[in-house]
Amino acid sequence: MAKNMEKITSRDVDFAQWYTDVVKNSGLVDYGPVKGTMIFKPYGYAIWENIQSILDKEFKKVGVTNVYFPLLIPASLFNKEKEHIDGFAPELATVTKVGDKQLGEDLYIRPTSEVLIIEHFAKEIKSYRDMPLLYNQWTNVMRWEKTTRPFLRSSEFLWNEGHTVHSDPKEAKDLTLKMLQIYKDFATNHLLLPVISGQKTEREKFAGAQETYTIEALMYDGQSLQSGTSHYFGDNFAKAFNVKFQNKNQQEEFAYTTSWGLSTRLIGAIIMTHADDQGLVLPSSVAPVQIQIININDSEEVISTSTNLFDSLIDDYKVFIDKSDKSFGFKISEAEIKGVPIRIEVGPRDLANGVVTISRRDIRSKEQVKLENVKAYIDEQIKEYDKNIYKIALKNREERTFTANTLEEYKAVLDKKLGFVLVPFCGEVSCEDDVKEKTQTNSRCIPDGIKQEKSKCFNCGKDSNYKVYFAKAY
Repeated sequence: MAKNMEKITSRDVDFAQWYTDVVKNSGLVDYGPVKGTMIFKPYGYAIWENIQSILDKEFKKVGVTNVYFPLLIPASLFNKEKEHIDGFAPELATVTKVGDKQLGEDLYIRPTSEVLIIEHFAKEIKSYRDMPLLYNQWTNVMRWEKTTRPFLRSSEFLWNEGHTVHSDPKEAKDLTLKMLQIYKDFATNHLLLPVISGQKTEREKFAGAQETYTIEALMYDGQSLQSGTSHYFGDNFAKAFNVKFQNKNQQEEFAYTTSWGLSTRLIGAIIMTHADDQGLVLPSSVAPVQIQIININDSEEVISTSTNLFDSLIDDYKVFIDKSDKSFGFKISEAEIKGVPIRIEVGPRDLANGVVTISRRDIRSKEQVKLENVKAYIDEQIKEYDKNIYKIALKNREERTFTANTLEEYKAVLDKKLGFVLVPFCGEVSCEDDVKEKTQTNSRCIPDGIKQEKSKCFNCGKDSNYKVYFAKAY
């Protein structure tokens, strides 16, 4: 990607090009040498580190421990769960040779680690007393995508991959929903994404799962982005991998498992929800730099003041003083493109009046604030900043949420404006396949908090027990 800042296409003119321009100019990643791979630059990786840090604490509160499992999976092991392998077969990358020697068995680069971890669980548990085991790994996976875009769809991506095993199906189901709630709270309170949560339809559930739950975010352009999933497997994988235990009645029983994950595509969600035509707008929780101090010159007074400001703020915020030789104007533009929430400009004229100039990235405001009031002012403004960018995102979602009762109504809605459309749906896979073929859209979830009523399916006309959100999706 280019090193110099270039003009950013308006998102209302060409959203896809706008997205590429923002990613390029903000210096988050570079393209890897293999199609669909990314090189995370320090600024981009710092966002992921902040996501990891916040979530890891939440996982540990519910007893999850971190582990690491191998990159390679023997084909014979992976093929044990038929539905699982069928779901991933088109995306599998395979190692067949080492040096000039053909391997006796194909090795798959993990698209996910279910089979490795389930096999490990089978060795670890003998009795109900050995459970639950609550594991998570922060790792990379590979899924050979045909069409790739930075963060949204890449052949290799980073994620958290949680796996648990339980002696009781209710405990496993409760954990599945608890992890979904952690994801929802994180997306809402830290990424400031007004997500909806719910259960996936039969067609859209994870390969091998009995039930899949999801959080879905709506992007600025009205397309949905799956932003985190949690899966209840029941005893599906346990049966395939012979994960048995002796229960309290001294009887042999299959275990119950879950998995849950979210990935670096969340960074794509942040960009497509909050960024604007000037560049990134980052939620303060995950911003690598929350406050950037920019000196107008390098006079002793300016340097001394900026150092004092840094010292007064660093205990509570991620603060950066730009000491580069770049021009003052370039530093301002760069901070804006990188989505730094708060910017403090320190110059001799302001200091003569005992003030500095403070800007907020979301509203691009400028206020002169007395030096003694800077900390209190920033404490207030960073909260207002986060509230505002969430409010903007929520307004976009609300203005793009519709209802329809027939396929004709559904098409008419999406012809005017993309968004979430709540429809009565029969739930049948063949019917959803038909909707996708006709409209290039699919179900996003059977939403929580929506009263489910009997009706007629918006597409096939059969009896329907579900109200389901459909949308065009990334």
